[in-house]
Amino acid sequence: MRAEAQAHVDTINEALALLRRFLDWDRALRRLDELNARVEDQALWNDPKAAQEVMRERRRLDEAIAATRAIEAELDGTVELIELADAEGDTALADEGAQSLAELAARADRDKVKALLAGEADGNDTYIEVNAGAGGTESQDWAGMLSRMYSRWGERHGLKVELVDQHSGEQAGIKSATLLLKGENAYGYAKTESGVHRLVRISPYDSAARRHTSFASVWVYPVVDDNIEVEYNESDLRIDTYRASGAGGQHINTTDSAVRITHIPTGIVVQCQNQRSQHKNKAEAYNQLRARLYERELAIREQAANAENAGKTDIGWGHQIRSYVLQPYQMVKDLRTGIVSTSPSDVLDGDLDPFMAAALSQRVTGEVAEVEDVD
Repeated sequence: MRAEAQAHVDTINEALALLRRFLDWDRALRRLDELNARVEDQALWNDPKAAQEVMRERRRLDEAIAATRAIEAELDGTVELIELADAEGDTALADEGAQSLAELAARADRDKVKALLAGEADGNDTYIEVNAGAGGTESQDWAGMLSRMYSRWGERHGLKVELVDQHSGEQAGIKSATLLLKGENAYGYAKTESGVHRLVRISPYDSAARRHTSFASVWVYPVVDDNIEVEYNESDLRIDTYRASGAGGQHINTTDSAVRITHIPTGIVVQCQNQRSQHKNKAEAYNQLRARLYERELAIREQAANAENAGKTDIGWGHQIRSYVLQPYQMVKDLRTGIVSTSPSDVLDGDLDPFMAAALSQRVTGEVAEVEDVD
């Protein structure tokens, strides 16, 4: 078999191995049999909420198992076809088989990433919060670039992108912004983006044209739907109202319509000022608070389940995850997975899928790449 075709076979086999490992294949087959039996039990349907959860898990497992088996069967058939074509000297048929392998490899990669989105909240909408680090205008401009990057990523995937809250910088960029991305698996794909992002470039705001390093933090947390209960005490909340800033409606700068809620035990602060109505801003701030508390609980569960790897796999707040170098050379490098792009302009325009896929795979395998930072 020619080298190109063999490379596709290796890619497909790697994807299949990860799928089987992630699913815990034998356990997944047993679990699917159990779920099929429960669906046949009429008593299940007396509890609509339980039935919905069972059907959701059953559908996920059934789709993942069926996709894996289909890829395996198509791989075996295509390899046999290529070997037969090579034996008979049929170059056209061998080329056709190689093309089929390339398409199958792309499909296997897509199915692999989709299968990795099996977390409790992965299918939910998501908030993405961007905050500028120390450094004034430089960091604020960088935070604005990141906010645009995630907006463009969402648009590329057909997600609805809404600006929930934004505080503009004094000269350029933003001090902070919160985006709401609505669509299938929005949180599942974006969750690995939480962390500190670093930019290295020749500053457009420095008359001496010196190289500057800027930092901004990204926090991703899921929208909590009505089926998920998040408990907190109203007495633990401090609610402040203040005058909204920035462009807006006729009354946005003249009434105390903006709302800030602080959860005192955890120090979590959420705020919203995009609506003219204080009541609407308050409702959205409560939604953000529930989402932040839920994301915190998910992080605690993940750390407990992976205690032995917590130091290696934690990508939470305050951890640098990626460097974007614009000068003196062009490179974006993920400091967890080693994934590199030599086209920062494409990445900053929303081409984040390779980084997200690699980080999702790393969460499942627990493997940490030996990666050197970039200057």
